Amino acid sequence: MENIVYLTSAYLAPVEYYAKLYAADKAYIERYDNYVKQTYRNRCVIAAADGPLALTIPTEKSDTLKCPMKDIRISDHGNWRHMHWNALVSNYRNSPFFEYYADDFRIFYEKKFPFLWDFNQEICALVCHLIDIHPVMEGTTEYRTSFEEGEEDFREIIHPKKDFRVEDPAFYAEPYYQVFKEKFGFLPNLSIADLLFNMGPESLLVLQKCVR
Repeated sequence: MENIVYLTSAYLAPVEYYAKLYAADKAYIERYDNYVKQTYRNRCVIAAADGPLALTIPTEKSDTLKCPMKDIRISDHGNWRHMHWNALVSNYRNSPFFEYYADDFRIFYEKKFPFLWDFNQEICALVCHLIDIHPVMEGTTEYRTSFEEGEEDFREIIHPKKDFRVEDPAFYAEPYYQVFKEKFGFLPNLSIADLLFNMGPESLLVLQKCVR
C-alpha cells in the first residue's frame, strides 16, 4: 500500500516536513485551503544568536474574508527579501556548508515571485535537490476532509504552535551539529535550512533517522 501524505505549502519548512517528503511514496501539497497567517505557509524558524528566530513573508490582504492558498500574493512590504537574506547570512555564515549553498538560495531573495505558492514550491524543489531526496509531489485539485487507508493528513499537525512530540509520534528530532549548540543546546525541528547549512550532504542521513 502506498504511503500518501497531505501537507500545506510551506516556506523553508521544518525538518519534520521534509521527513514526511522523504518517507512518503507521494505527497499532495494543499492549494485550496483557506490561507492562515502565523503558520509555516509563510514563516520559517531559524537559529540566531539570541535563540530561535521566525522569518515571515508578508502577504497582500485579500479582497475576500477567505482566500485559497493558491491565490495568496507576496507583498513587498518591509523589504523582507533583504531582511531574510541578511538573517540567513549573519546567522549561518559560520556554519560548515552555508558558503557552499549560498548562491542557490540567494536568487530566491533577488527574484520577485508574485504568488506565495510558487515561491514555496520552487524553494522546496531546490531543497529536495540539494538533500538528494526525490519526492513525488502534486498540488491538490480540491480541498479534502476525508481520507482513505494509507493517506495521512499533516496539514494542521505540522504547525509552529503545536508540539511535534505530542502531535507526531512518527517523527523523531534527530540531533545534529548546530552553530549555536553550545549556547542553547540542540534546537529541534528548525527550518530545513538549518539542517542543510550545518550538515550539508549528511542532511539525508539525519532525515532518515527522523523517521520512526
